[in-house]
Amino acid sequence: MQTSFSLAQLADPHVAESEKILRKCVHCGFCTATCPTYVTLGNELDSPRGRIYLIKDMLENGRPADKEIVTHIDRCLSCLACMTTCPSGVNYMHLVDHARAHIEETYRRPLADRLTRAMLAFVLPYPSRFRAALKLAKLGQPFAGLFEKISALKPLAAMLKLAPTHIPAASPMASPGIHAGQGAKKNGRVAILAGCAQSVLDPGINDSAISLLTRLGVEVVVPQGEGCCGALVHHMGREDAALASAQRNVDAWTRAIEQGGLDAIIITASGCGTTIKDYGFMLRLDPAYADKAARVSALARDITEYLASLDLPQPVRRPGIIVAYHSACSMQHGQKITRQPKELLVRAGFVVREPREGHLCCGSAGTYNILQPGISATLRDRKVRNIEATGAEIVATGNIGCITQIASAAKLPVVHTIKLLDWAYGGPKPEGVREERAVIAAE
Repeated sequence: MQTSFSLAQLADPHVAESEKILRKCVHCGFCTATCPTYVTLGNELDSPRGRIYLIKDMLENGRPADKEIVTHIDRCLSCLACMTTCPSGVNYMHLVDHARAHIEETYRRPLADRLTRAMLAFVLPYPSRFRAALKLAKLGQPFAGLFEKISALKPLAAMLKLAPTHIPAASPMASPGIHAGQGAKKNGRVAILAGCAQSVLDPGINDSAISLLTRLGVEVVVPQGEGCCGALVHHMGREDAALASAQRNVDAWTRAIEQGGLDAIIITASGCGTTIKDYGFMLRLDPAYADKAARVSALARDITEYLASLDLPQPVRRPGIIVAYHSACSMQHGQKITRQPKELLVRAGFVVREPREGHLCCGSAGTYNILQPGISATLRDRKVRNIEATGAEIVATGNIGCITQIASAAKLPVVHTIKLLDWAYGGPKPEGVREERAVIAAE
């Protein structure tokens, strides 16, 4: 794609980076076939190619974002299916992230939208606030139907509908500390991201990861001072908040590295993993953090990615259950992890089935199912139909957002992949697995 940025514009490193990305686009349109919003809405401006034209026009002319640009950029899920499809290597992720930051700086949203986004940024990255908000949500849930009829309150209705009826107790395993590996042989030392929303919605995910890793002889560190990875605010264009989160985590993990070394930084929410693996890019211009952030990104591993690198023993049990594996967009497109989760499940004795249209997003996408509830629900229902058509008994996936989204409409139980693996290797049976199902001990 030909560009015409001035030398003054290119002096801005963010503009210079976006210009490089834009020049790689060859207008081929392959991205339109795998873009969930284009497939759903059929509007060229709701495809990656269309958004690229809008972003180019906005940045090249150095003008503020307007309502049309904001509408179509807001509809982007950042699922990154376009990057998997693109034959030219266009880094759409970095381009749309820059566009969102520009929107945040130059566009004044309607009051209701500003308040919704401010509330999400204030609550979701902080477990104690999020837990309190979920308790308050129970009072508002009877009014969700009423709120849904008022356009400005639809995001609030979506939040209330997604709020769980039961909030698990906080796990003591999430507190800063060290979980020693079992057995005489030490098989590694890793840190684990406690995170934010997941630690409230399903603390058992990290508990399963820690339990399995320590049984395998891996020492697990929960560092003091780490928190939200910054993805939630990053995708809302709030770059200062996102970079502050990244810096805090880089500091926490750097201390853990200096205090005993780390073989990996384990992430059990793939949406967080995609962002943490990008810390090196996000903080590349910060002389105090660039090298440390690059080191952290290089150590970041999804839990299944790390387990696949270990010499695993034979499973304790082989459940034989038919599992529909949903590959989160942040897993398959953001991190290019496609093989390891399925191979681990098969090795553990599960029968894995892949739904049709597995490349399409389920509609969760961080806060997307709150901010764009209509499109999100359409994508969710399409995903659920394809999952249920597999004839599986349970759904496995590696991202808390997908779990919450799919479970809101699916008849099947939806669990994190690590819970099934932990069960197969001697851990407790995950909630939702039928009691009468035969469990065969491994030979």
